[in-house]
Parts: sequence; structure tokens; C-alpha cells
Amino acid sequence: MTRSAPLNLNTKYALDGIPWSFVFTAIPDELPATDDIDATQDIAAICESTSSTCLPHLLGLLARLNGDDDTDTGVPPVTCLVVDGFMSFAYDAAKQIGVPCAALWTFSACAFLGCRHYRQLLRRGLAPLQDEAQLTDGYLDTVVDDGEHGMCEGVQLRDFPSFIRTTDRDDTNLNFFMREAERLSLPDGVIFNTYDDLEGASLDAMRGILPPTYAVGPLSLHVRRGIPTGGPLDAVGSNLWKEQDDVLEWLDDGHPARSVVYVNFGSIAVITMEQLLQFAWGLAASGYTFLWNVRPNLVKGGDVATLPPEFLAAVEGRSKVSTWCPQEKVLEHEAVGLFLTHSGWNSTLESISAGVPMLCWPFFADQQTNCRYARTEWRNGMEIRGEVRSAELAGMIREAMEGEQGREMSRRASQWKEKASLATSPGGSTVVNLGRLIDEVLLAKKQ
Repeated sequence: MTRSAPLNLNTKYALDGIPWSFVFTAIPDELPATDDIDATQDIAAICESTSSTCLPHLLGLLARLNGDDDTDTGVPPVTCLVVDGFMSFAYDAAKQIGVPCAALWTFSACAFLGCRHYRQLLRRGLAPLQDEAQLTDGYLDTVVDDGEHGMCEGVQLRDFPSFIRTTDRDDTNLNFFMREAERLSLPDGVIFNTYDDLEGASLDAMRGILPPTYAVGPLSLHVRRGIPTGGPLDAVGSNLWKEQDDVLEWLDDGHPARSVVYVNFGSIAVITMEQLLQFAWGLAASGYTFLWNVRPNLVKGGDVATLPPEFLAAVEGRSKVSTWCPQEKVLEHEAVGLFLTHSGWNSTLESISAGVPMLCWPFFADQQTNCRYARTEWRNGMEIRGEVRSAELAGMIREAMEGEQGREMSRRASQWKEKASLATSPGGSTVVNLGRLIDEVLLAKKQ
């Protein structure tokens, strides 16, 4: 939201020097404070806290913005809300102050359908799990064939967002994501960071159960088109970690086109030390040059993610290990030929936009669904199933980089890149949808 003058609020001005006046303010989530700016997020705690504590704080903020306490803010009143689809308390706030509300669902459209089908899985007794043995005994390979989920043909339990992988019917994550998917029927419009060519079937399946739905992605391509290189907004980012600036210079240093494997498991996922070592020695055995983001807190249990010196010696001269990097620019670099990813939706879309095929190792949430679609519907990805083993990983990397399946993945990835570019070009489907969202929802008067 842009503002013509500063507010008399507890705000932080994070975009000094840009052409417009953006004002940022926060509401408390009532979670314990931490001095560790790199702390991994506790998803269940955030879900429980935001859904139970944030509505009064948001209403208080909106009241101050609207001058309801006789404070002269010097700005027009709030006329609409654009909110995170997992913060559905904001729908209630919009209703109370009488303004339209649009919700941005930050998972993929296909993963939304998975969450929306949770209630039916519970009714059929397919979830929650009867015991933890069902995580590994083949039960998750059960095909869900009731025809009501709207997902791809042959979808299995393992392909649904992972919150059903619990034995507890009262599990916080299971109930939160089921509830938020069901409450997505409440706002005046729903926004998806996707495009019609990529997820048209999923978007069609949800149009009968949701308010007007607008596919406006990939948002990263809109940003790139709208922000001139070298301009005042070019340096603005939203990374949770500090980027290392020398990564792009390393990629520029003589690496042939499509010769580098880029590895990143996102900002939240944690793995065991054994998994870290299996990935390390698999990368080493593949023979390929690689760039690997290894966060200090990547390993669960508080251990620092430390790679053994013998591994570093084995890959010296053909590897770069960083803590974080500008991922979009890395994926767009001509040297990168494969993305070893956790299949988070932002990473998936960035890879699609850059035309880079994926080797997927989904961890949790929507990642299993995104991986399934990359593997069987979009066909620009392969999946590492179950526990990673170094020899298997090395073989999959070689197949993805030089094998027949890899060539087909690369061809499909190039096609999806072109379609994403067309969708976000002037007159493209997502540009049109964005205009419709503004006219039909955000500028509409509440009756």
C-alpha cells in the first residue's frame, strides 16, 4: 500500500530512496521474542498464534490508519485489503470495516486442491494415519480415485500436502491448513501466483468452489519487467538470509552453458547430518560442477551444517558452497543446467521462469504436490524418493544433465519458460488478470 505521507505509527522505513513512500508497520504475533535473526520458523506455533491472536491487533492498526481515534494520519482511509491466504483472520477484519478483500494463496493451485480435499480424506478414513508405520510401509502410495479432488489422475496420498502425515486428528498443522483452505471461500477474490497454461486444470477445478479467482504469476517476472535494472528499486529484496555477492562472479568464471548443478533446500527445511553427507558425496560422485547453499542451521538438532574436509578436498576446483545467494539470478545464469530443490512453490516457479529442469527432493507442506506435478504433468522434473543415497543421487544427476530423460526435461522446461514469459508480457493472460483483479475486486465498492 502506498502512502503520500508518513504515519504517526511505530513504523520502519525499509525502502528509503525509492520514488514512492512505502510505510511498513507490524502487528504482534504474541510469540516469544528471539535475538536470532536466522532462526528457523516454527510453522505450527505461527499457525496457532496468528489464527488466535492477530485479529484484534489488525483491527487496531486499521482503526489508526483510518483515524478512528481522531489521530490525523494525513492519508486517505483504507479502501481494500490484500492479505495472505493463510491469514484468514484478515477476512473478518475487512468485513468489519466494510472494504473488499483479496487473498493471495501462496501455495500452488494444485496444492490448494490437496488441502481443500483434506476433509474428504478424513471422512473416508484415509487420514490421519493409523500408526507411524504407514509412513514407510507403502500406505502413502494409495491412489485417491474418488474424482472429487480435482487433482491429476492417479494422485496418491503421498502427493497431497504433507500435513496429513500425522497420527493425531487434532494435529495443529493438519487442522490449520484444512481450515484455511476452506475459508478461502470467504474473501471477495482469490489470487494465485501461477499462470493459466501451467495450472489451468487446477484453476478450472476450483472455480466452482471459490470466489472470482485470478492467476497473476509468476509474480517474479512482473517484478522484473516493472523494475528497471540499476534503478532505485533494483536492490530491494525479500530474502530471509543475507546473500553472498560473489556467487554470480563464480558462475561467470568460465563455466560452460548448462554445466552447473545448483542445490538449495530453501530457508526453512532442516535435514539430518546423515542426509547432508549423502547429498555431499552424491554431488561429488556425479562428476559435475555444483553450487550448493548450505545454511548454518540446515541440520536439525542445532548442529551446524559442517561439511567434512575430505569432501571439500574431493570437490576442490569444481564446487562453490555458499550460505545463501540471489536465487533468481543464479537460475537465470546460462551456466546452470539443473536445480536440486525441495520443491517449494517460489523455487519451483523461479526454476520454471528460468527454464531450468528440476531434481526434486520434497520435504514438507505443498512440496510433495509440486514435485508430483513437475514429474508427471509438467515433465520438467525428476524425484528423489525416500531417503537419499549418494550413489543413486549421482546417477540421477548424470541422467538429468546428459541422459534421454534429462533432454526431455530440458525441452519441456524451455517450453514452460516461454509460456511464463508470454503470460507476463503486455497483453498476456496474467497481465489481463491483474487488471481484472484491480477493477473487479480492489476498486469495487462494498454493497
